[in-house]
Amino acid sequence: MPVSFIVLAAGMGTRMNSDLPKVLHKVAAAPLLHHALTAARSLDPARIVVVTGHGAAEVEAAAKGFDEACECVLQDPQLGTAHAVSMAAPLLEKMSGDVIVLYGDTPFIRPETLEAILHARARHSVVVLGFQARDPGRYGRLISQGESLEKIVEYKDATDEERAVTLCNSGVMCASAELMFDLLTRVENTNAAGEYYLTDLPQLARAQGLSAGVVICDEAETLGINTRRELAAAEAAFQARARLEALENGVTLTAPETVFFALDTHIGRDAIIGPNVLFGLGVTIESAAEVKGFCHLEGCHISRGAQVGPFARLRLGAELAEDVHVGNFVEIKNAILDEGVKVGHLTYLGDADIGEFSNIGAGTVTCNYDGVMKHRTRIGKRAFIGSSTMLVAPVSVGNDALTASGSVITEDVPAEAVALARAKQVNKPGLATKLMARLKTIKAAKGKA
Repeated sequence: MPVSFIVLAAGMGTRMNSDLPKVLHKVAAAPLLHHALTAARSLDPARIVVVTGHGAAEVEAAAKGFDEACECVLQDPQLGTAHAVSMAAPLLEKMSGDVIVLYGDTPFIRPETLEAILHARARHSVVVLGFQARDPGRYGRLISQGESLEKIVEYKDATDEERAVTLCNSGVMCASAELMFDLLTRVENTNAAGEYYLTDLPQLARAQGLSAGVVICDEAETLGINTRRELAAAEAAFQARARLEALENGVTLTAPETVFFALDTHIGRDAIIGPNVLFGLGVTIESAAEVKGFCHLEGCHISRGAQVGPFARLRLGAELAEDVHVGNFVEIKNAILDEGVKVGHLTYLGDADIGEFSNIGAGTVTCNYDGVMKHRTRIGKRAFIGSSTMLVAPVSVGNDALTASGSVITEDVPAEAVALARAKQVNKPGLATKLMARLKTIKAAKGKA
């Protein structure tokens, strides 16, 4: 049966003390919303609907940036969680299959937990995700017998006996689309806040003779983000888990506590990651590659046997083939380096194609931007680019060609040619001594003034 998701992302997040919508604050280089959407997408859903509110345009842009297929609906005014879910009714109420409600500020729900919820739906009409809380505080309590859920009681309405219960409500809920939207029409707002609460659905289902069930997950999965302190705690929790998973998957981390992963970082077995490496989004590192210390990587692909760093920066569109070597203080953006290319140090390669086994000397720059447009540099196989060569794009260097150190290359270099493009050196005997004496005289005169 197909499954669809409703992700609630309308909240302002007042306690974040920020103009940015709460769900757009980042953990592991990605908005909180993207974490929830990643969990949803793991089940190959038929539809994903994001309910927006505060900063709706920004939240919708973030959702579409993650997956163009995401659909967004606006909750305005915001009258509670049941009201928020009902905003998706025009899109989903006629869908077959189940609907799961997630929260854009709860980033750590695991795909395995969502699978467990769907399995429980075979036995219950409504399924709620709960957790055993170390400190239940003011969470809503799940009153249950085994996996059968009797009701959800808000803390303020709970008796002393009910408050002693440590099984708490995460807010995540699942039912068939037909039942969920039918029950939503029966929710009332006869409470102090005058809002419509999603937590009423299990009791409404039981009143119709239907069953409600509970699935229990680890409390860490239900961590919601409401403050900057909680955001920092979520970052720490994500990184601790990501580091442990990397180690268990056969990745060497020489100083794990100093490595920071992004939401979608992929690293192959037997890769080596040095200290103080920072991953942005979109990085894949294949097996047996090495990234040395103090590197910053984003939007790049590093193939088997390649070495990067230390102190290198790979940006969006950097593609390193097998056995490429990128050394210290090298920046690469939107460039393809074929097998065996060597870029030792102090170089910028942007918008470039570098052929296999070419050597790029220190201080080389591909001058790719004319102030309006970007242009591409193409270097052939086995080329040797001398130190401090400026390659003014668009320009190409042929196979087995060579550029002399200090050259400014503005025209194509044919295969097997040597290109020299620098001013002729002129030596003036004795002029250095005379010039220095004159400059010292001028300095002394200024000192007396």
